[in-house]
Amino acid sequence: MESRKQTKGSRRKSPAMEVLRKLWYLLRLSVRHPSRVPTWDAIVLTAASPEQAHLYDWQLQRAKRMGRIASSTITLAVPDPHGARIGSGAATLNALRALASRLTQVAVRHFTPVLPSKSIVSLLVLDSICRLQVSRAEYGFLQSFPLHDRDNDEVTDESLVLKSMVKMHILLLHAGGDSKRVPWANPMGKVFLPLPYLAADDPDGPVPLLFDHIVAVSSGAVQAFEKEGGLFIMTGDVLPCFDTSTMVLPNDASCIITVPITLDIAANHGVVVVSDKEILDPATVRELKLVGDLLQKPSIQELSDKLAIRSDGRALLDTGNISVRGKAWEDLLRISSSSDLMIEELLRNRKEMSLYEELVAAWVPSRHNWLKSRPLGTELINGLGNQRLFSYCACPCSHAEDGIYLYGSFLADDLSFLHFGTSSEVLDHLDEAHTRYVGRRHLCSIPATTVSDISASAVILSSQIDAGVSIGEDSLVYDSLLSGGVQIGSRCIVVGVHIQEEKGNESLLDVAPFTLPDRHCLWEVPLLGRSEKVIIFCGLHDNPKNSFARDGTFCGKPWKKILHDSGIQPDELWSSSSTEEMCLWNAKIFPVMPLSEMLSLAMWLMGLNSQHHEHMLSAWRRSYRVSLEQMHRSIDFKQLCMDSSNHQANIAAGIAKACIKYGLLGRNLSQLCAEILQNEKTGISTCMEFFNLCCKFLDKNSRILPLSRIYQVQVDLLKMCGGEMKANLMERSVWMAVADETAAAVKFGLEDHLLDSFTVSARDGNGRSPCQSKHFHSCKVKVELPVRVDFVGGWSDTPPWSLERSGCVLNMAILLEDSLPVGAEMETVPTGGIWISDDAANQVFIDDTTSISAPFHQEDPFRLVKSALLVTGFVQSEVVPGLRIITWANVPRGSGLGTSSILAAAVVKGLLRIMNGDESNENTARLVLVLEQLMGTGGGWQDQIGGLYPGIKCTASFPGKPLKLHVIPLAASPNLVEELEQRLLVVFTGQVRLANQVLQKVVTRYLQRDSLLISSIKRLAELAKIGQEALMNGDVDELGSIMLEAWRLHQELDPYCSNSFVDNLFKLAEKFCCGYKLVGAGGGGFALLLARDKNCAVELRKVLEVSNLGVKVYNWKIHFDGSDGDNFTSFFR
Repeated sequence: MESRKQTKGSRRKSPAMEVLRKLWYLLRLSVRHPSRVPTWDAIVLTAASPEQAHLYDWQLQRAKRMGRIASSTITLAVPDPHGARIGSGAATLNALRALASRLTQVAVRHFTPVLPSKSIVSLLVLDSICRLQVSRAEYGFLQSFPLHDRDNDEVTDESLVLKSMVKMHILLLHAGGDSKRVPWANPMGKVFLPLPYLAADDPDGPVPLLFDHIVAVSSGAVQAFEKEGGLFIMTGDVLPCFDTSTMVLPNDASCIITVPITLDIAANHGVVVVSDKEILDPATVRELKLVGDLLQKPSIQELSDKLAIRSDGRALLDTGNISVRGKAWEDLLRISSSSDLMIEELLRNRKEMSLYEELVAAWVPSRHNWLKSRPLGTELINGLGNQRLFSYCACPCSHAEDGIYLYGSFLADDLSFLHFGTSSEVLDHLDEAHTRYVGRRHLCSIPATTVSDISASAVILSSQIDAGVSIGEDSLVYDSLLSGGVQIGSRCIVVGVHIQEEKGNESLLDVAPFTLPDRHCLWEVPLLGRSEKVIIFCGLHDNPKNSFARDGTFCGKPWKKILHDSGIQPDELWSSSSTEEMCLWNAKIFPVMPLSEMLSLAMWLMGLNSQHHEHMLSAWRRSYRVSLEQMHRSIDFKQLCMDSSNHQANIAAGIAKACIKYGLLGRNLSQLCAEILQNEKTGISTCMEFFNLCCKFLDKNSRILPLSRIYQVQVDLLKMCGGEMKANLMERSVWMAVADETAAAVKFGLEDHLLDSFTVSARDGNGRSPCQSKHFHSCKVKVELPVRVDFVGGWSDTPPWSLERSGCVLNMAILLEDSLPVGAEMETVPTGGIWISDDAANQVFIDDTTSISAPFHQEDPFRLVKSALLVTGFVQSEVVPGLRIITWANVPRGSGLGTSSILAAAVVKGLLRIMNGDESNENTARLVLVLEQLMGTGGGWQDQIGGLYPGIKCTASFPGKPLKLHVIPLAASPNLVEELEQRLLVVFTGQVRLANQVLQKVVTRYLQRDSLLISSIKRLAELAKIGQEALMNGDVDELGSIMLEAWRLHQELDPYCSNSFVDNLFKLAEKFCCGYKLVGAGGGGFALLLARDKNCAVELRKVLEVSNLGVKVYNWKIHFDGSDGDNFTSFFR
């Protein structure tokens, strides 16, 4: 069975994409809880010009708003000086210097004038000033600033900033340049091109960009740096899909990430030669070796001569990802602080400094002689040459032979490096190995299949497609509006184009709808100083750098044919007469005119319109024309950002309106409204319009949809409109609705008195409850129950999920320290009234039972017992006997073992026994659900099921009225029981947790229809069934893997379900365990640690007992009914 399942999974899943999904989880965790999961202190992008830097700043702020970057992270886009090309190495130094300059300005602005005293009061005043005047990101930097060193007159602010930067985690992303091979990405920047991998995980979120995925991958690198600061450099046109969190980085050195490739590929890339001196990390089976040499596009002979060919016949590819730590990081910061003079020299001599050739060569002694002949080579050696460069091979040594190269990407057993160097490669990456993970329709409006022809393989993102439009196979349409019968061919790319049908326009466009042939690109760009936008187009495989003399093409045809067919003369396109300098990049071929005329001329230039040739040529010659090069320098980035924001806001508004007007509120309107608010002019008014529309929806659909969902939508819309106070008041209606819906589901078919128990006193019902006899027995009842530990499936049992969707939980009843830890004892007494006491020495006497009514005060220690008296109907009797009740729970408070619900089950079961009522586990569990709603604690059904039913069981729930539960006991073999009891450690962390704090956040996200949360809970329920099968097969190791995934999913639901203490506990236990998790909702309480074998369990227990964590390891065993003594005793008199 296992092998069949693995085979099936291997056909369907891409290891690289699953790694990417894991890193996205890590990114979300770090953004939502950066104090627990470290995130970048600063993210810096290089840009080609100040204008492009402005665009990048806008994209970075958008990424923060959309939850891609933590609010505590400093972001900065740094242009090359004067827009001149200085090379990636000089750009690295320039970017670090720019970041240091900004941080220095922040420090000087807020620490000057120097306070006269460093007293506590002065520091508090300074702290309040900082909070008021700086961003959250800058405030984090200021807190780490070495303020005490400012008393030294010899210490400058700049040096103190560098001292602080040494401790920072900084991501540097090279994103500058003009992207000649992907020209349609020039306006947005290639690093921000759309890449809808995993888009279906969050269908109402923004379209994922290449940048977003790169940041996700980089989030793992922060973990690899651990507590030491440093720099991680990445490139903007490569997506390295490998688990960066497992990297092994050397101290006080730089490290380049490499991967094995075949020699034919190595001949076209940078290659790293490692020395014989080797550092192996046996724990991860990865290679970490000292770099002996660096080669650029080497021949086979050179690879052989330089000993670059490994034993497997391959060489190490330089991936462009570099880490710098310790002394190497200090040296790099020091040289960057004085790099302004170095950069001025480069500009003066019109030279460039490459990161991957010159700068890293300073860390490789064998390259020093060569480097001395390069610009500023001596300065680099003097500044950086004392440290060394290592190679970290990201491909497992044991699987190195599995790697292949396919369409611009290197694929290996668990990694993939995707290169976005050409337009064709972009489409290839959407259509081949990872196609299962590509969202082909995301935040778009498309017509019915009966009025349009849109290929199923086409990728439509943030676009509106009207009726009459056709789009061919494997095409990409992004950020566009297409109407008027537009026809887009196969393998085309359309970006930022807005073609609307213009009624009454007699242009040529009305006669012949615009057509883009197969394998073409089309994009639209606003220009500075012009009211019209320019339409740009070219062939998918055109290389704008290829000259007329070197087989250069335009729209897939040689320039010679283009000129012959169109009648255009070379001097009308190029100022130079040299065919070596004439290319698409500098050809002034694109007219700037009204849209319909530009489209007509575009079809003419592409050879699709031979009519009116002379008229077309004349119109083209009269027009103002630009080249790709001119366009790149003249982009109106401000207008580009505004147009994109407004377009995406309109798309989101259309989807949201349809969801409210025609649908059943199935979309995440909170996320959609975040997109709508990008339109600064109409965003708020649109959200208010939707709020009013939602009120009408409530009147029409209240019987179809749960009121809790409708109220939550109204709360979200009010918050988006600025009505925070009104929204807070309405949140009460949300939770009241959840309670009412739960009560309606679990009380269906029960006694009438339960239907009113939420609002009336105990004596408000009429008649005697059918579950009681006319005379009460004089008796004494004692109920003792085990606690439960849950392996997986929690949250799928919790209302409102369990009221609307199926759930499944795998849990187990256990004894602690050889005893049943939870119980209740009750005895009827001749005198009236009810005595209640607990194991915390609390006690109360209730003389008038009519005073027992809901709602109960949150601080009432006896609200559980009072609720049990109500839901069982005990106090609704015409004659209420005297009763003494004692309860206990011999487990720590906030244990996560389901203690509260199991104690409620004990009390309910005991009362039903006294009343001679239905004391079956099924009825008891159902009444406990009612009881928890009466108490206002929420919660699901798994706790009472876990305590009432013995052993290991997999329980499924099915929504309806009543809510249906199906408990499936697992027939555990003696071997399985022995193995579990030997390998599983039940550990109390000492961290008190309150489930309702986590519960409220998770339920709110569910009511908002958060897709990530919904998919996580679905997976938890699915894992419960897989875990059941694993245990039935005796596969305890598989159970460990399931526990790990369940723990990851719990943190996806709420990152605050854990804390640094728990993280440290799991980190300590990790090398001994195959699985671990907190029980219940998390946040503290008990942890389950599943050891790799019984020896590891013994060793782990010893480690925990001598550690300074202060945890307690409990003795436990599975509770099987009857094997450990009766848990239910009664005495009748």
